[in-house]
Amino acid sequence: MGRATLIGFSAVAMWALLALLTDASGEVPPFLLSAITFAIGTGVGLLARLFMPRPQQKVRIPPQVWVIGIAGLFGYHFFYFTALRNAPAVEASLIAYLWPLLIVIGSALMPGERLAWNHVAGALLGLAGTFLIVTRGGGLSFDASYAFGYAMAGVCALVWSAYSLLSRRFPSVPTTIVTWFCAATSVLSLACHLMLEETVLPANAGQWLAVLGLGLMPVGAAFYAWDIGVKRGNIQVLGAASYAAPLLSTLVLIATGFAEPGWRILAACLLITGGAVLAGKSLLFGTRVPAKA
Repeated sequence: MGRATLIGFSAVAMWALLALLTDASGEVPPFLLSAITFAIGTGVGLLARLFMPRPQQKVRIPPQVWVIGIAGLFGYHFFYFTALRNAPAVEASLIAYLWPLLIVIGSALMPGERLAWNHVAGALLGLAGTFLIVTRGGGLSFDASYAFGYAMAGVCALVWSAYSLLSRRFPSVPTTIVTWFCAATSVLSLACHLMLEETVLPANAGQWLAVLGLGLMPVGAAFYAWDIGVKRGNIQVLGAASYAAPLLSTLVLIATGFAEPGWRILAACLLITGGAVLAGKSLLFGTRVPAKA
């Protein structure tokens, strides 16, 4: 349980590079960037198959797994990009980042799981820390004229939390299936690009390297690690700890000179770290909450 949770958290650590690498990729439009990086992510899965032991017997993949996986990966990015096109980035990001809280609360509905007070409290502390991160450098103002964008951000949060929770119901489905989820997402993203965007490719080798880095880690290996975490790890702890992604992302931007440190960052560190420790106290301190019958 602990090892799978740590593998799942490695996805959160890789997602912390998303903002930096996206910024470094230049002016590539979002759906085209998604198509390219998910194609690279498909390659990550195909390469991993060469080093993974083959299952002794063929596993039947239920049809609903394909729906959940493709809708989860493509749907999240489709609604997130749509939200950013129709609402200010700060408000849209904050709404979209309700998904860790939804995972923690929704986990109470999963077989064999029990939602404890520390899981909810930890997730709420993480949400408060995220609020400080996404509102840095400006205020928060919800404008009714952006209602459609806000709604898309809310759907985005629901889609990713649903994907994460529903994936847990199919623990026997091998993580290699994510390879084909990435491939389908790449194809669908390319279709959206051709319908909605003008083609702008990376302008130099540095931008292409950033795109490659996106495909290898935040839009590649991270999804395979997340699949292991949500299927075999402590999903309440993983959900609460996911609030570390915007914090780690901000710290990376500070370390590389793209952002300035301040009191908000320190406060967010305390809130998110405290929330993760509180949510994960059963793992960290050896106490267990009995599972729901």
